[in-house]
Amino acid sequence: MSIFTGSAVALITPFHDGAVDYKSLTNLVELQIASGTDAIVALGTTGEAATLTSDEREEVIRFVVERVGNRIPVIVGTGSNNTEDAIQKSRFAEAVGADGLLIVTPFYNKTTQEGLLAHYSSIAEQVRLPIIMYNVPSRTGLNLLPETVNKLVRSCENIVGIKEASGNIEQIVKLAALCPECDIYSGNDDHVVPILSIGGKGVISTVANIIPEVMHLMCKAYFDGDTEEAKRLQLALLPLQQAAFCEVNPIPIKTMMGLLKLCDPEVRLPLVKPSLEHFELMEATLRANDML
Repeated sequence: MSIFTGSAVALITPFHDGAVDYKSLTNLVELQIASGTDAIVALGTTGEAATLTSDEREEVIRFVVERVGNRIPVIVGTGSNNTEDAIQKSRFAEAVGADGLLIVTPFYNKTTQEGLLAHYSSIAEQVRLPIIMYNVPSRTGLNLLPETVNKLVRSCENIVGIKEASGNIEQIVKLAALCPECDIYSGNDDHVVPILSIGGKGVISTVANIIPEVMHLMCKAYFDGDTEEAKRLQLALLPLQQAAFCEVNPIPIKTMMGLLKLCDPEVRLPLVKPSLEHFELMEATLRANDML
């Protein structure tokens, strides 16, 4: 069974004066739910999980789960390049009421495809929650191949899907053909409709932080059979998508959220403020879309 169908926001973690800003986090969660977002993903790449302390991570997970209150699914990023660490994070998310797990492939030390089989299988054996694997080679230096995904989905009943951010449409098409049982979610905001067209279940979206209703409606239009409207929204999204990734995520999306007064644009080192050129691009793009 799918954890969700449609648009899930890869929620940012707002900061103020160096600390997690729970007032803004409350407002962002409520905005997403009111705008029709189909699920919330906390502590993914966009959520800057890598710069949170262990205590902060646990508090953010508790807070988001409790605030959402079972209104929509909450999926928690629990990946690690240390399998035991990923297991412990996953157990915690399960214990506090998360609905699913998003688990990125190991990074830095990386592994082989056999290592990926062992890594994900070991995690799946230790939790009951459904797992969405996360393939993002541009960040991890490791590509989760379709054949490996197929083996994992067929051998582990709670491994149900993949967030595909490889940008390799040929590979994603091969996965869809090889393993139709696997729920495929676009990890790139500019690939949503193409992935839906080969049977994908939706998107885990960065841009949904500022246009949650549009991302939800794009997926809904496609599933309702209005492919022309879905295509129109996908193409209209391009300037915002390009602005949101003009620098390393989540620098641009937080900058735009700051301009929109949704939260402070604060990021944690090693992330820094965008260049003036990119700031002006983001501001101009928001104005061109009648958002400022």
